[in-house]
Amino acid sequence: MTEQAGDVTVTRDEAGSRYQVFVGDRVAGFAAYREEGEQTVFTHTEVGAEFGGQGLGKVLAAGALDDTVRRGRTIVPLCPFIAKYLQRAEGYEEHVDWNAHR
Repeated sequence: MTEQAGDVTVTRDEAGSRYQVFVGDRVAGFAAYREEGEQTVFTHTEVGAEFGGQGLGKVLAAGALDDTVRRGRTIVPLCPFIAKYLQRAEGYEEHVDWNAHR
């Protein structure tokens, strides 16, 4: 899975259980997850300080969540950043389980 916007790319690293956002060839941040049955549980999101203020967290969240939906999986937002993004974004409502792991 690869999403591109200019020189910004979001990819899924299955072996590392994370989505990564790249600026050029540099990893700018990641969203860690684990897969449980049909659920993708997002646990932590981080963007490097040197990449702050560029909206890369939103690009990363959108790319990761869009890929999760495309793969027919349910989103479980344990990560506060992903949860906040989902509260503001439209189109994910039917793909989110807010009560899992609570």
